[in-house]
Amino acid sequence: METLEPPAAKRLGRPLSFDRDKALRAALLQFWQTGYETTSVAELTHAMGITAPSLYTAFGDKQSLFLECLEKYANPGPKTTPELIAEARSAREAAQQLLELSARWFTQKDAPAGCLVASAASSGSVHAQRVRTALKKIRDANRKALQRRAERDIREGHLPGTANAHALASMTMAIVQGMSTLARDGVGQKALLDLARTAMRAWPTDQSS
Repeated sequence: METLEPPAAKRLGRPLSFDRDKALRAALLQFWQTGYETTSVAELTHAMGITAPSLYTAFGDKQSLFLECLEKYANPGPKTTPELIAEARSAREAAQQLLELSARWFTQKDAPAGCLVASAASSGSVHAQRVRTALKKIRDANRKALQRRAERDIREGHLPGTANAHALASMTMAIVQGMSTLARDGVGQKALLDLARTAMRAWPTDQSS
């Protein structure tokens, strides 16, 4: 069974002559800006400040490099998004934090607009199957985590029994992806935050408060 994890860097021969973490960050920003399939190896090596042989030695190939960038992007802190969702005080709070954080993350000044996961999702060739699978895995994990949190709130009486946990989670994640597209089109942070707050009106209020 093919793993979704990027292979370990090849470190045969002489030590790397460049800062691997810095080069990885540069590659992440390049993929974030131009997507996966439309980014060439030449663009990557230029952004990373290394040669093509150095890229292959340190990261394997373009696909392996992207998967490592994706792992770094999806897990920037000590806890994953699904873990943070599970630890939120409520599903509603988790959804609100996810939407508002996305609005700010997609419009930060020191990074490309939008979301790397969303911008790379258009990878459609047969050669990008592992990339598409990895992207879907991240999206599914976040959606399922929010759905489980909503189901828990329904069981515990925080959300009404008529609430549709699957629909609420799917709607929230669809809004996140839509905000990424809007950010790429130049929509500003304030407008995205307004959209996030409007989307939260679809969530039932806490029944236990």
